[in-house]
Amino acid sequence: MSKMVAALACALCIAAAHAQPSPAAVPVPGLPARAWLLLDATSGQVLGAHDPDKRIEPASLTKMMTAYVVFQALRDHAVGRDTRVTVSTRAWKVAPGSSRMFLEPGKQATIDELLYGLLVQSGNDAAIALAEGVAGSVEAFVERMNQEAGELGLASTHFSNPHGLPDPQTYSTARDLSVLAARIVRDFPDLAGTYDATRQYTYNGITQPNRNRLLWLDASVDGMKTGHTESAGYSLVATARRASGSIQRRLISVVVGTASDRNRTRQSRELLEWGFRNFETVRLYAGGDAVGSPRVWKGARSAVPMGFQRDTYITVRPGARIERILHPASPLIAPLAAGQRVGELEVRVDGEPARRLPLVALQPVPAASWFGRAWDGLRLWLHGLGA
Repeated sequence: MSKMVAALACALCIAAAHAQPSPAAVPVPGLPARAWLLLDATSGQVLGAHDPDKRIEPASLTKMMTAYVVFQALRDHAVGRDTRVTVSTRAWKVAPGSSRMFLEPGKQATIDELLYGLLVQSGNDAAIALAEGVAGSVEAFVERMNQEAGELGLASTHFSNPHGLPDPQTYSTARDLSVLAARIVRDFPDLAGTYDATRQYTYNGITQPNRNRLLWLDASVDGMKTGHTESAGYSLVATARRASGSIQRRLISVVVGTASDRNRTRQSRELLEWGFRNFETVRLYAGGDAVGSPRVWKGARSAVPMGFQRDTYITVRPGARIERILHPASPLIAPLAAGQRVGELEVRVDGEPARRLPLVALQPVPAASWFGRAWDGLRLWLHGLGA
């Protein structure tokens, strides 16, 4: 970094400290699950984990991706919540004895009814009917599921069906499932809240409770999905939202492969309580606010406001000392587009490196005139920054 940019970075260095001393490291819970992970969805930080990248059988947690694809179809107006789907024999016959919403072949159900059946009753028949109603066939729908997994960066996840019944080609990890859950609540908060938090649903004269028992035990829990097969054990992805000062924190717990329904409920509750009790989430910067204005060369303007497009947070232990250091890129050459990366925020907690986050241009900077570009090119050369 040149002396000029180093001086700018120093001038932009901002430190924030809480009054209390920083506590000792928080012990990670010991849970008897095959794998688990706790994510603060507000900051995007993993607070604790055990074997988060171990390949696991997701069972009905697969239905989270099924719902995500259907939510996208609703957003894109490819279907509506009142769109009617004719129940196929394939949907009706799926895995006798497995969880179902008790659809009848040849009859129709709406997308809305099927989503309740999928996410409240964990109906495998609902998963097949939704796949056929949205994509025309189960196979085409599963292709979309895997395409979405790739676009979301779920590198250790693959689906072979929309319901999660055992298949060697259906697998995931606790980490990937936490990312998927976070995207569901971020991209479709209203839809997720409508279905995931419903305690019971009646279809065809049959009332079934939501298998997520935390909905009855913790008022802050508003989702998300259970899973169980003989080989997978009992799993639960749970999400809870609580106020932390002026911030609404959302935690997502993933607990997979426990011994019973009771165990997955207890362990998920313990994990969420551990996260809320031992950490706090602090807003670093508001989305759209300029945190600095670094020098721009060869541009119609000589500086660009930089910051974050969304509110940016960090999760720390209560009383931790937070230091923010801005590192603008050097040299910044116009033209620059809004949203283009122009620097980096370094965050230190109690003097230790914690996070590095990209800073972007909040406004475009078009190129200068021919004379302006030539003049700045000469000045760059004189400063040894190249042209």
